[in-house]
Amino acid sequence: MAGSSPQYNATAKPAKPTTIFNIFSPKKNNLCTFAFIVSLCIASYLLGSFHQSRSGIFSNTATAINEACDSSTTTNPDASSAADDLAENGSKTLDFSTHHLATADMESTEVKLKPYPSCNVTYSEYTPCQDAKRSLRFDRDRLRYRERHCPEKQEILKCLVPAPYGYRNPFSWPASRDLAWYANVPHKELTVEKAVQNWIRYEADRFRFPGGGTMFPNGADAYVDDIDNLINLKDGSIRTAIDTGCGVASWGAYLLSRNIVTMSFAPRDTHEAQVQFALERGVPALIGILASKRLPYPSRAFDMAHCSRCLIPWNKFGGVYLIEVDRVLRPGGYWILSGPPINWEKHYRGWQRTQEDLNNEQVSIESVAKSLCWTKVVQINDIAIWQKPLNHLNCNVNRKLSKSLPFCPAHDPDKAWYTEMETCLTHLPEVSSGEKISGGELAKWPERLNAIPPRIRTGSVEGITAEIFEENSQLWKSRVSYYKQVNNQLGQPGRYRNLLDMNANLGGFAAALIDDPLWVMNVVPVEAKINTLGVVYERGLIGTYQSWCEAMSTYPRTYDLIHADSVFSLYKDRCEMEDILLEMDRILRPEGSVIIRDDVDVVVKMKKIIDAMNWDSRIVDHEDGPHVREKLLFAVKLYWTAPASSDNSS
Repeated sequence: MAGSSPQYNATAKPAKPTTIFNIFSPKKNNLCTFAFIVSLCIASYLLGSFHQSRSGIFSNTATAINEACDSSTTTNPDASSAADDLAENGSKTLDFSTHHLATADMESTEVKLKPYPSCNVTYSEYTPCQDAKRSLRFDRDRLRYRERHCPEKQEILKCLVPAPYGYRNPFSWPASRDLAWYANVPHKELTVEKAVQNWIRYEADRFRFPGGGTMFPNGADAYVDDIDNLINLKDGSIRTAIDTGCGVASWGAYLLSRNIVTMSFAPRDTHEAQVQFALERGVPALIGILASKRLPYPSRAFDMAHCSRCLIPWNKFGGVYLIEVDRVLRPGGYWILSGPPINWEKHYRGWQRTQEDLNNEQVSIESVAKSLCWTKVVQINDIAIWQKPLNHLNCNVNRKLSKSLPFCPAHDPDKAWYTEMETCLTHLPEVSSGEKISGGELAKWPERLNAIPPRIRTGSVEGITAEIFEENSQLWKSRVSYYKQVNNQLGQPGRYRNLLDMNANLGGFAAALIDDPLWVMNVVPVEAKINTLGVVYERGLIGTYQSWCEAMSTYPRTYDLIHADSVFSLYKDRCEMEDILLEMDRILRPEGSVIIRDDVDVVVKMKKIIDAMNWDSRIVDHEDGPHVREKLLFAVKLYWTAPASSDNSS
């Protein structure tokens, strides 16, 4: 499965500087002085050794990060000498900018010890947990075979996934909403299959996304305006949305201009590269499907859910898929359905279905929605909208009378990692009156970002108080400011668009970047001590659950920048550091950046693997100074691609 070593754009590393020690030869007639000096030397050596073992940092790297890094101090004498040497010979910088447009095939200029080889070009779009061949082993009932099925430990690839030949840095936002390079996602299938619906067009060396869709022939922007005429999308009460069966995520793309951030998902299926196109456009998306397992999001996460001809059988299997939407929908949230069976009287011939079949489908969907205590707000033309109740007080009374859908047994409604869906109604938090909002009222956007989240305000997140939340917010503002000093391109609009926070905690990293033209996928590891993803959503941010012992449900080259706070300490003795770093390499774009913070011992081990992956990296002191054990590692993935060959077209 592994081929030849990748062709890296690397520069030769400077020789490691040495520290010169002066040796004094005392005269025979000055034995006392000599003894005194020797004693001082021994004491100094012991003290220095102790100090270095506690707070030292090893930094043997090709380049310095920038002037901010060069000015930071270090307790390692070799690193200090390296900084002095760079200052004397001209400061070199770790280059975060892109250069690869001029050439696409560069030879390596250095040989590293046991480098990781490149995978075969056939793996350029490898998604380990959604691998088509592996999925054939699993049950097709309810599309279970399209869910996550990750490789066994012995099946995990130990190679670097190549970018396709000619890969180019994506267009900057907002141009990327409408354009993507053909070389980055070399698939024309959708341009043929969806030509009439105006999803995507192929133009010479690029794709264009006109904003069309199956149920919005006038474009996604006009379609969003139609929804805005039915429910208010402008007042900040709707901030987070989920789009099931998203296509190329045009609905989510055009909601961004309304300050609404959407989690778009679609399966890896016959419509090649839907989610990959969405991510190339700079729009949040994941590979996912409604099948047998819960979606990897907490309960009460989204203000709005959407399906535009997503082909999900909402009325089948006891209404389980609509029940799952109810779980992740916030009290008072909306569900929007366009496409079959809505307005079937007009479209049944085009849909090639009978009037009776479509009418029965709509009646059964209405029945499931009623069993969830939803209210149908409106149906006009091709759009129907339902609203979830603010609480379950009235629902409890009606349920006793009608004996309809039962409530689920007492369990954690936020548990959503490989958790089976159930045909029962998820309990909402208790309220004292019918006007109260279960779980607490949310502030409108943008105040929502920094207001105390209801989960914290009500004490439902163990160990997190309002004071801790506010301190955490200030801490991350300070840390992100430091990051921008080290990597000055983080503060340059357009350099980075898709960001990943591998251990988001309360979402402080994403919140500190909210004014920049980017978005952050906030991951809360399932192994984390406290489940905080509900808090992340209550701040108006988006994210997902993930175990980093497994691959992420996304395509290669998804993210421009990856942030990892204490991830490797969290997974110590759980899974291999090497496998996590190789997964990071898979989902990071060529010339993408990484910021890792962890204990110094962990960082030093990590750097050895990163060097073997041929990233350019540098260890940097903590923002509070060199005496803090936690260190930072900044890295850049070098640009390289699969070689040009006839096989690459496959």
